[in-house]
Amino acid sequence: MPDQAQSENDTSDRSDLTQGPVWRALAAMSAPMSFGIFAVLSVGLADAYFLGQLGGTELAAVGFIYPVTTAVTSLSIGLSAGANAALSQGVGRGDGAEATQRLGLHAIGLGLVLSTLIALAVWAIYPLLFGALGAGGDVSGRITEYIPVWALSFPFLVVMMITNAVFRAHGDSLTSAWIMVLAAVVNVGLDPLLIFGMWGLPELGMTGAAIATLSGRILAVVIALYIAWRRGLLGWCGSLLAGALASTKKILNVGLPAAFSNAINPAGMALVTAAVATVGEAAVAGFGAATRIQSMALVPLLALSSGIGPVIGQNWGAEKHDRTREATANAFWFCIGYGILIAVVLGVFAEPLAAIFASGEDDARYAATYLRFVGASLFGYGLVVTANAAMNARDKAVWSMSLSLSRIFVIYLPLAWIGAMTLGYAGIVAAAVLANVIAGWASIVSARGTDLLKTDNVFIKFPLNLIPARS
Repeated sequence: MPDQAQSENDTSDRSDLTQGPVWRALAAMSAPMSFGIFAVLSVGLADAYFLGQLGGTELAAVGFIYPVTTAVTSLSIGLSAGANAALSQGVGRGDGAEATQRLGLHAIGLGLVLSTLIALAVWAIYPLLFGALGAGGDVSGRITEYIPVWALSFPFLVVMMITNAVFRAHGDSLTSAWIMVLAAVVNVGLDPLLIFGMWGLPELGMTGAAIATLSGRILAVVIALYIAWRRGLLGWCGSLLAGALASTKKILNVGLPAAFSNAINPAGMALVTAAVATVGEAAVAGFGAATRIQSMALVPLLALSSGIGPVIGQNWGAEKHDRTREATANAFWFCIGYGILIAVVLGVFAEPLAAIFASGEDDARYAATYLRFVGASLFGYGLVVTANAAMNARDKAVWSMSLSLSRIFVIYLPLAWIGAMTLGYAGIVAAAVLANVIAGWASIVSARGTDLLKTDNVFIKFPLNLIPARS
């Protein structure tokens, strides 16, 4: 085993999130994750850009693939949320290194088993799944070139995500971020080589993009595990299976609802994409391009949702509840301020941004319409993802699942189909705006209900007083 005293000294300046200004702890955890999340999302944009050069069929295939693979990826997000909640609270309580090392190994083992089963299921049913979503003809053929290799890469992604959660739970988001950057750099670097057959390599098209993803994930997970082991965050501590059932229960109590919560949005987006398909193939391509650009615009908010989890978890474990409420209030204020900024940027630059990632004028027109109007409501989505992360770290994953479930299946999806049948594409855009705004308001109410926010912490008095705070 590595020299544990040395490893603890190496990370001591980063691990304690229960001391000092709360805003500084949030910034220290969130800022590095901006680069990591940006890198990960850039993979989707790079795939769309390079594959779009092959033609509209490939770009339409990416439009179908993206929501489905994102939904499946939610298992990794959920399990990492469960590992973070259990580990960060343990760190805040002052649990010993042996306990946290064993818990980390249990989380990785659980993730490996579950992800392998999910990958096999995806490989078995993907033709039926994409057929039900409306993918047919040449688009279906392109999907077949991509999904089997992507399924092979999925267990590596899950192990990487859980290992990164181990780093963050101990207060080290920098290592987690650069591991994500490494995976993305390898992926994006290999994309043009394998897709177009450069440097003497065969031209593999959609399959090449999937192989690039697999390569980046394999390299990243090997390096992540090596670093975690060397630092003593993982290690052989007595009986490896001791307490495995208790660890599994801790992780899944948050992990399963969190996975479902994260799967709800992309699964709903897949069903919304089916509604968009009733407008036409150009609308699907434009909608897919717009949502990928939107994902890039959301990077700071997604980074904040990654950073707030360890801050809430450590302080809740240390029973410093006032600090958790302050962290939530600060995060919500950031969502509002950044939301105003991004609304202006997307409103002004919607058309040139759409032109970069769309394959034609019709696609770009649909993408620009989405960015211009939905961009003004992204503050609400930021409130949702931040509140969900805070509630997961507080062991209130059922609340976050209910919030996400309501946003998609009570508001967005019904309104999208009604809008598509009555107003066409404009109705779908209007549904997205309403879903973000209403869910943002519900996020503030939920944070109040889980004792993560006080009435006098924020400027919106009415929704916070709808339900009493809970201890």
